[in-house]
Amino acid sequence: MPEDLLDYYASPGIFTSVGGFADQVDALADDVGTLVHAVQMLLVHRFWSQAYKVEVTPERDREQGLHGAEAMLKRAMELNGARIGETRMPNARVVGICRHFATLLCAFLRHKGVAARARCGFATYFEPEKHVDHWICEYWNRDESRWVQVDAQLDTLQRAVVKADFDALDVPRDRFLVAGAVWRQVQAGRIDPERCGIADMWGDWYVRGNLALDVAALQKVELLPWEPFGIAKAPDSAIPQTDELLALVDRAASLTAAGDQASVRELLSLAEREPRLRPPGATVDAARQSDQAGPMSGNPIVA
Repeated sequence: MPEDLLDYYASPGIFTSVGGFADQVDALADDVGTLVHAVQMLLVHRFWSQAYKVEVTPERDREQGLHGAEAMLKRAMELNGARIGETRMPNARVVGICRHFATLLCAFLRHKGVAARARCGFATYFEPEKHVDHWICEYWNRDESRWVQVDAQLDTLQRAVVKADFDALDVPRDRFLVAGAVWRQVQAGRIDPERCGIADMWGDWYVRGNLALDVAALQKVELLPWEPFGIAKAPDSAIPQTDELLALVDRAASLTAAGDQASVRELLSLAEREPRLRPPGATVDAARQSDQAGPMSGNPIVA
């Protein structure tokens, strides 16, 4: 259990070390806007690729399988030697998804000594009247004593398409909701679970999957969206959903939705005792090995 949670979130996790790129990140200005722009110059979202005129070949599609910030940066340098923060054409950016944008920004902020954490949940601004699967990064604003939500994926092009009426550097809590908050509203009958998900995947099982991923992210383990565990539930799962398990899901949802120091401290303590709340070691080990091998070594990733 960390003594100080802000210090805990200001230090790198398994996937948020910038490794040998420290000097380049040091050279970036410390303001969030500059760091977000640097992230946007390094990544292109898989499902927005056509808007940027980027052809995602089966080989490039494998880049979605990268976990760590250092692995993303290494791949970016293979595509183009431009330094972090410099302008890159979209086809020289690493193919990723929202989780990669959130994780890379989190890595940059932590390297700068700013408490930051990636959060998994749902956005209301991509499709009307739907809660769409999404990740953001939140950082601790010391001047205002609050966690600020930042959507590093929303650049000028995407903001225009989705008609964003808010500041992407300070996303309102009703425009992006962490998965635990959505789960609680689903249980209360205020959100239709069949309108929570992405593509052709919708339902309360999807909300639970994102809740598991958010629980892992609060432990500084930012898994990929197709790596839910423990409290998650597959749509066709035959595993009995016991009262005890559902109570654990509800408790995790309440603690992650609150997100304050006391709640997160309780969540981390609970995860120490409850293996269903801990990211599987085998998954983490496989992720590390995959990152070391590089994106071209494995099978194509299908989100």
